Amino acid sequence: MTALLALAPTAFMTQAQAADGLSLRMAVWTGNAKHLALLNGIADAYKAKHPEIGTITFDTIPYDNYTTTLTTQIAGGNAPDLAWILESAAPDFVGSGALLALDETLSSTAGYDFADLSPSATALWRQDGKLFAYPFSTSPYAIFANLDVLAAAGQKTPADLIAAGSWNWQTVAAEAAAVHAKSGKNGVEIRDFDYKDWTLLTTIWDGWAARPWSADGKTCALDSPDMADAMTFLHKAIFKDGAIPGPGTSGDFFAGDTAFSITQISRASLLKDGAFKWDLVPLPAGPKGSYSVIGQAGIGVFKNGQHPQDAAAFLAFLSSPENSLKLAQFFPPPRLSQLNAETLGKTNPLLSKSQLEEVVVKGITTGKVSPSHTNNAQIAQQIRASLDAAWTPEADLTAVLSGACAKIGPLLAH
Repeated sequence: MTALLALAPTAFMTQAQAADGLSLRMAVWTGNAKHLALLNGIADAYKAKHPEIGTITFDTIPYDNYTTTLTTQIAGGNAPDLAWILESAAPDFVGSGALLALDETLSSTAGYDFADLSPSATALWRQDGKLFAYPFSTSPYAIFANLDVLAAAGQKTPADLIAAGSWNWQTVAAEAAAVHAKSGKNGVEIRDFDYKDWTLLTTIWDGWAARPWSADGKTCALDSPDMADAMTFLHKAIFKDGAIPGPGTSGDFFAGDTAFSITQISRASLLKDGAFKWDLVPLPAGPKGSYSVIGQAGIGVFKNGQHPQDAAAFLAFLSSPENSLKLAQFFPPPRLSQLNAETLGKTNPLLSKSQLEEVVVKGITTGKVSPSHTNNAQIAQQIRASLDAAWTPEADLTAVLSGACAKIGPLLAH
């Protein structure tokens, strides 16, 4: 994909400026009405100060085909001016040369406070010291717990387990298995995994210090002892203990039929109706200790968009301290000055001060980003296809993981 992005032709450079002002287009994957209303409100405020801007539109592309559609638009000379970029695609986009470096525009914008951006949050989006996308969403993975389901099954709450120093995967799996055995409800769901998006398994793998490839990205680590231990735990929890719903099992934590859900904090908005008692807590510790995993999304400006400098100026406004705080009600910000419970609490009323401090602030400041790699789509597909053989009761995990490395090893080394 990197080569495709690099070869993208200049888009519509001969189009004249519209008589009623410039038009900016930003690709996003959200269709959430509240998200779009907030973005359009910020855009309207920007246009009021910049009469040279006629329209700013937010073009929703379905998530499942988002990156493919976006790269097709770029290759076809129809690049948007700005776009949300998935963390999994970050190495390809940042390394492609397709994005405009943002440092000069952001640092020179009055009141922006470029130094306020967390170095850990921006690391994935930098190359050669330059920032190529603004990480507008830096969201920790955590565990939502249904306290009513746990009580009905006679299990302790996460708060009790944390206080006792036993908030770890072995204890959580035991509670989840007990809930399933006593009530028939699901134990732990890995939300959106669906035995397809293996990258979400990082939320458990990291407890065993298991990652799919080495830190330099050149060597497969799926056949490592740490990964074997992590996958053995998962397989047992799914197929022997019933702690994790198996393939094809339906269920939805936010409908009230599951004890625990591993997901990002933005899902808290689904709990506003108060249908059951719940808590939000950090991921449990694994054999290798405590850890945090964060998911990210960035906003980049395309050099081959129609108006890259105008788009960068709008991004500076969109990500200003004032607007970052507005966005924080849905998307945890990368600004150090806003990473505190008092500030985040103003836009996240469903979360307590303790939840914000322990899950959000600590998660962002200490978390590792989910794995991504250049040529990520091809590598991810090979791993997904290889892991299909793991999701049966009699699976030979050693063979499955070795086979996965045989598939992706040459791609990593390329």
